[in-house]
Amino acid sequence: MQVFLTSLGCRLNEAELQTWAHQFNEAGFSIASKAENARLIVMNSCAVTQEAVRKSRQSVRRLKKQNPDAKLIVSGCFATLNTEEVAEMLGVDLVVTNSEKDQLSKLGLDLLGSTHSAVCEEEAHDRPPALFQLGRQRAFIKVQDGCRYRCTFCIVTIARGDEVSRPVGEIVDEVNRLVNQNVQEIVLTGVHLGGYGHDVSSSLPELIQTILDETDIPRLRMGSLEPWELNETFFGLFENPRMMPHLHLPMQSGSDTVLQRMARRCKTTDFSTMINTMRGVIANLNITTDMIAGFPGETESEWQQTLDFVEQMQFGNIHIFPYSPRQGTRAASLTNQVDPAIRKARASQLSTLSRKLKANTMQTMLGQVTPVLWEGKQSLVDENMPLVFGYTPNYVRVAIHKECSTSILGNSITRVKLICMASNNQYVLVEPDITQQPLIAEQNYY
Repeated sequence: MQVFLTSLGCRLNEAELQTWAHQFNEAGFSIASKAENARLIVMNSCAVTQEAVRKSRQSVRRLKKQNPDAKLIVSGCFATLNTEEVAEMLGVDLVVTNSEKDQLSKLGLDLLGSTHSAVCEEEAHDRPPALFQLGRQRAFIKVQDGCRYRCTFCIVTIARGDEVSRPVGEIVDEVNRLVNQNVQEIVLTGVHLGGYGHDVSSSLPELIQTILDETDIPRLRMGSLEPWELNETFFGLFENPRMMPHLHLPMQSGSDTVLQRMARRCKTTDFSTMINTMRGVIANLNITTDMIAGFPGETESEWQQTLDFVEQMQFGNIHIFPYSPRQGTRAASLTNQVDPAIRKARASQLSTLSRKLKANTMQTMLGQVTPVLWEGKQSLVDENMPLVFGYTPNYVRVAIHKECSTSILGNSITRVKLICMASNNQYVLVEPDITQQPLIAEQNYY
């Protein structure tokens, strides 16, 4: 029997999807690559914006159309905030809210009437790990859920509820299981990742240190972190070469007055000081962020402050969201809503700036030798140029011509030299490193 799993939205949704894949594997299911082949379909939905809600509705309908005979389970934030609507959608067999997610695989088995493994132990042993069946190499690990803060634009805190942290030992066991399956890289995720541990007598730095001490995972990354959560103890963790030098810190605006209306807890000067400190102690650090364009009341002056701030910070990439009123949030009821056309124009302006800064980040790395984790996915840029893609430790996307090296395989780590920018400035072309010279001390990852 096969189950098809898909998600929209955040990395936390992806982490949950990977957990369910493992649980269904343990119950005897294999992971389908197409919905048409599955007996059970599970969708982890999103509701962070009105556009995400629209896409979630659309995805539910499309999945059922692709395989009308399969049982369909819908979970996630859209299913939690709009439970009755989702339950009444044609073809939905079961709605699993966020509070019930831990039981989803069991509920799926009950829905199918399956109580035992559908395959023999030998076949299950020979099957690749669930993560690889999903077509992923990087494993997302959910370490906590929920958030104590109430940013005025955010619906997720309502959908996810109060903060709950997983026990440290449970997380370490999961990492070790993934290491035994030859997973090379994990990403710790959560709704409020920096708040990990307040309810289990721990903290995020303590969790990270324990993972580094008690597992052999080669590469460790962080999911999105609120800027005000970081301190010198956290910075010091990057002395360990297994900590990847990339942080995604969602700032949301570069104007202090807009940040105040958003109920964000970080001022631009504090953020700037912190970033300059980190860049002084963490080599090749790549900082990426989220920005909202056209937040209610945002003036031309405030928008220019954001553009100036972004330029000053030299972000390596920006996730840009034209503000969309989200029913159920305080921001949706604020006066002076910005005209949709202005929101769109500002998002486009920021996107242009973001592409320039991303190219600047990649340009500074040309000539460096660095290890890369390869995805194993090939892409035909043209008929004569098959490429394989991967990521550097600081999360810059690179590509290599397939014929350059027969050792480039999915989930492998090899050393390469960054040669030149791609014509679209979206990735860097590399070649195998044949010098075998030691990497510079700060980047001696392996």
